[in-house]
Amino acid sequence: MDLDAFSAVHAPTWARLDELARRRRLTGAESDELVRLYQTTATHLSTVRSSAPDPAAVAHLSDVLSRARARIAGAHEPSWRDVARFVVVTVPVAFYRVRWWTVAVMVAFCLLAVVSGVHVYQSPEAQAAIGPPSQLQQYAEQEFANYYTNHPGESFAAQVWTNNAWIAAQSVALGISGVWPVYVLVQNAVNVGAAGGIMALHDGLGIFFQLILPHGLLELTAIFVAGGAGLKIFWTLVSPGGRPRGRAVAEEGRSLFVVALGLVGVLALAGLIEGFVTPSEMPWWLKIVIGAIALAGYWVYTLVLGGRAAAAGETGDLRADHNVDAVPLAA
Repeated sequence: MDLDAFSAVHAPTWARLDELARRRRLTGAESDELVRLYQTTATHLSTVRSSAPDPAAVAHLSDVLSRARARIAGAHEPSWRDVARFVVVTVPVAFYRVRWWTVAVMVAFCLLAVVSGVHVYQSPEAQAAIGPPSQLQQYAEQEFANYYTNHPGESFAAQVWTNNAWIAAQSVALGISGVWPVYVLVQNAVNVGAAGGIMALHDGLGIFFQLILPHGLLELTAIFVAGGAGLKIFWTLVSPGGRPRGRAVAEEGRSLFVVALGLVGVLALAGLIEGFVTPSEMPWWLKIVIGAIALAGYWVYTLVLGGRAAAAGETGDLRADHNVDAVPLAA
């Protein structure tokens, strides 16, 4: 389809629809015309998406239709029902749809971390590249544990949450590149493994796990989710699954935006655990139990609520309730 010719023919219709949608008052005839033009333009948008998915044209028509829909149906005021639905349906199903990507990233991360830790533990060259023996000993005996106690719990939790939320958001937002999530995950896996190797070298592996596991079980899972979500949108670009590529990426992108929003809450909880539980005087086993309960809560939330929503046909797409401007496409 020649998009320029198509736009030239139908531009007056779109302009008229936009004009009517912006008017403060409409006569009965104009209201009927608004509905008719809305239906016509919705068909045009579907045609553009399926035949010539130009981002600028799609964005323009979507904007015009959104204004017209609001004028026809009335402005939608968010309610507590919307908030509850977002928390109970939209977020868990978005997590659920990236669950296998999350597991794959987790397995790869853990394997790479173990390889990195064993390499540092066994290789004097790797140890020398990190620092002199005295520096490594100081890190193992003082700095690693002091990291969790050098700041008040409130400010430390906020700092950790902000940093990790930023990393997760980048992994999701830049996931379409296929490179950034891999870079972030590899870098973190190598660093975690190297820290474990240094601690093991100085008989501190027990301390390492006692300080990492309480918050790390949930915190690292959030990073795995973000990395998996980023890689999923990259794979959607490569293989859109029978949908027009632009439409597939847009739909998955909106769902993965929900993932990013959901991870803000997950990482906030992980930050609270790291700020108040990890450095506390609780027995080490109780700290790990708290971390394990938090992790179990995430997976129950994802698999039970998310699985139920997915079975009901939910996708986590923020526009799922408003896709009246889309028509079915032949496979």
